[in-house]
Amino acid sequence: MDEPYYSLFNVEEIEDESALTIPRMQAVYTACMRHRDFEVFQLFRQTYREQTTVEIAVVEVACDGVPSHNDCGIDYRERLALCVPADPKTLVEVLALRKTFPVLMHQNSRPANAPASLCLYFEPLPAVLRTWTPEQFLGRIQWWLEKTARGELHPADQPVEQLFFASKYELVLPWNFEAPQQAQGQSFIVLRGDKRPDGGETLFLCPTSDAGTGQKVVSPIEVMIDPMTHGHVARDPDTLGELADMLNARGVDFLSKLKDAVHQRVGQNGIEESVDDPFTVILLHIPVRRKPEAPPETLSTRAFVLTTGMLQLGEALGALFVHENKFYNEVTGALAPAAKTDWMAQQVFPMQVLHFNHVKVARQQSGIEEAGPAGLLIGAGSLGSALLNLWGRSGWGTWTVVDKDHIKPHNLVRHTAVAQHVGEMKPNVVAELHAAVMGSASQVIPLCADVLDETDEGLTEALRAAALVVDASTTLEYPRRVSDLEGVGRHLSVFITPSGNAAVLLAEDASRSIRLRTLEAQYYRALIQEDWGATHLDGHLGTFWSGAGCRDISTVLPYSRILAHAATLAEQVQLIVNQLEAYIRIWSRDPEVGSVTAHTVPVHSERRLDFGDFDLFIDEGVEQALREQRAQHVPHETGGVLVGYYDFNVSAVIIVDALPAPPDSASTPASFVRGAEGLREAIEDVSRRTGEVVQYIGEWHSHPPGHSATPSQDDLYQLVYLSTGMAEDGLPAVSLIVGENNIQIMKARVQA
Repeated sequence: MDEPYYSLFNVEEIEDESALTIPRMQAVYTACMRHRDFEVFQLFRQTYREQTTVEIAVVEVACDGVPSHNDCGIDYRERLALCVPADPKTLVEVLALRKTFPVLMHQNSRPANAPASLCLYFEPLPAVLRTWTPEQFLGRIQWWLEKTARGELHPADQPVEQLFFASKYELVLPWNFEAPQQAQGQSFIVLRGDKRPDGGETLFLCPTSDAGTGQKVVSPIEVMIDPMTHGHVARDPDTLGELADMLNARGVDFLSKLKDAVHQRVGQNGIEESVDDPFTVILLHIPVRRKPEAPPETLSTRAFVLTTGMLQLGEALGALFVHENKFYNEVTGALAPAAKTDWMAQQVFPMQVLHFNHVKVARQQSGIEEAGPAGLLIGAGSLGSALLNLWGRSGWGTWTVVDKDHIKPHNLVRHTAVAQHVGEMKPNVVAELHAAVMGSASQVIPLCADVLDETDEGLTEALRAAALVVDASTTLEYPRRVSDLEGVGRHLSVFITPSGNAAVLLAEDASRSIRLRTLEAQYYRALIQEDWGATHLDGHLGTFWSGAGCRDISTVLPYSRILAHAATLAEQVQLIVNQLEAYIRIWSRDPEVGSVTAHTVPVHSERRLDFGDFDLFIDEGVEQALREQRAQHVPHETGGVLVGYYDFNVSAVIIVDALPAPPDSASTPASFVRGAEGLREAIEDVSRRTGEVVQYIGEWHSHPPGHSATPSQDDLYQLVYLSTGMAEDGLPAVSLIVGENNIQIMKARVQA
C-alpha cells in the first residue's frame, strides 16, 4: 500500500527543539506546543551550499470548523509541513503532505507530484509581515482549512480566479488586435523589451506590413474555448500536449478547437508554403464564470509561443496537408487520416497577455462614463499641454489643438515636452506625446495656426466642427473676439493667475446666450467686491529674459502650481460640460499648506447697446446693484462712478461695476453732486485688483421717485463735461441714469 503522505527531500532530521537555529522557527514551534489543536511530529532542516536555508516542522492540525464529508475533500485532521526560511522577510510556506489532498483555489504554484502549497494571504507581503505573529499564523492555517471546506474562502465580491498562475513573461497586444488580422498581407512581429531584475520580460506583438530580416515574424491563432467555472489555478504547461491534457481534464476538446482555428486562418483557397512564419502565437481565450450555471464574469487570455510556423503546426496537428507547395485544410470525418501525435511534444512558452489601452478602457480605469466632446483646445502651453495630457490619458474627448508657437529651451520647465522637441511646433509636440501614450487608439489633431487669423480656413472649419472649445491661451484677445462669433461650439476659458496661486474657469452656457465677454466682466466685478479678490491677481514671482527680443520675457513660476491647478480644471471642465448653465469658478490655493478654497460667482445675462462706432455691454448684475443703491437713498438722489474697460479691437466698452457715492457727496430729492473723498484710492484699488484692466469710464446717478431715467438739461451738460475730460485720452464718456422704472445709458465722444 502506498504511503499516504509525501516525503520531504534533501532534509536532515532535527533531534529536538534545542537544535533549532532560526528564531522564527523557535517561535513557531513554541506556538504549536501551546496550541491545543496542533501536534508536532518531526523537525527537519534543509541545507543548501552548506548554509541553513529552511527549518521545517511537520505537524497535524485539527479543525472543529471543518464539516464532515465536505465537498472539497478537506479532512478534520490534516498533516502539514511548516517551512520557515531563515530570511525573516519571507513568508512561512505551508505544505499539505497528504497525497490525496484536493487541488483547490488559493494554492500556490508547485511542480507536478509535489505537496500542495496553501495560499494563506491575499494581501501583499509587506502588509502581511507588518502584523505577523506565530500565534496568528496558526490561526490563519485553521481559517484557511475551515473556510475552504465550507466553500467560503473565495468571497463573492472577489474577482473569479484565473486558470493559470501569473507569469514573469508578458505579451502586449495592440489595442485593436482584431482589426489588423482582417487586412490582407498583414504580418506581425515580436519586439522584445528589457530583461527585468526578476528575470521576467515583456514582449510586444506589433502589426507590420514590411517585416525586415532578423525580426521574429509570428502567426497569431486565436482559440476561444467554452466557459469554465473557476477553480484551482494551474501551473503553466511545458508542451502543447500538456496544455491539451490540462484542458481535456476540464472538459475542453482543445485539439479540435485548435484545428478549427487553423482551418479558419487558411480558408478554402489554401496558403503558399513559402509564406509560413517561423513562430506561432496561440492566444487562448477562456471565459471564466463563478458557478456552473452563472454567466462568464471575465475573459482570461493566455499566450503560448511556439517556435514553428502556423502552417507547419497545422500539418503536425493533422489539420492541414501539403499539395504542390501549398497548404490546404485536411478533410474531416470518416475519410480523415489517422490522428498524429508529434504535435504533443511541441514546446510552448506561456505568457500573460496584456493590451494597450483602448479609449473605452482608459475611461473605465479613470472612472469616466462619457466619451467626452469633439473638442478644440486653444493653446498648447504649460496649462494647455497639461490639460490635454490628463484628458488624453483618460480617454476623454477627441481633440484638435491650436497654437502658433514652438518649443523653446525654457519651455521645458513647465511644458509637457522633452529636450528633443525644442524647435518643434507645440501642437505637433502634444500630438506626438499623446500618440506615445495611446498609440493609434485615439489621435490629437495638431493645427499650427494663429487662432486670431480669420482668413485661415482650416481654423474656421475646426472652430465650427468643435462641440466644445477650451481657451487656454492666457490672452484677452480671443475670448473677446469669439464672443461676437456665431455658429461655433460652447466656449470655456481657463487660466492661472500670475502668482500661480489661483485658477479660473469661465464657462458659457450650452446655448451661448451668455458669452465669455460678459463672464470676464463679472469675474472682474467679483475681484472688486469680494475679500479674496484683494490679492487674487497680485504679481508673479519674477520674470526672466528667455530670448534677445524685447518681448521675450517669461514668468518665474514652479511647474507644481501649474499641475495642481491643471488637475482641478481638467476635472471641473468634465463636470461642467454636462451642465447647461454658465459658470464662473475660482480656486484659490495656499502654497504654504496646500489648501484650496473654491469660489462660485453668480452669473447674469448681459444687455448690448449699439452706439454706432462701438457697442456698450452691461449685465443684469450691475443694473440690479444700481437699483438697490437708488432704493437705499430715496427720496434723495445718489450716484457715483462707473468702472469698466474699453477694447477697440472689438469696438466695445464694458461696464463692470458702479461704485457708490463718496462720503462727501451732496444729495437732495432734486439734485446730486458727487464728492471726491477716497474716490482716487477706490479707483486705484479697482485697477490693481483687476490687473490694470478695469478703470474709470464715466458717471452714474439716480432720479427721485416718480421720475424716469430721461436725462435733464443738467444731465446733458454733465455728459458734455465728461466727454471733454475723457477726450484727453481719446476715450468716450459714459453716463448712466437710474430712474423709477428704467435705466438709460448715454455716451459722448469729443474728437481731440
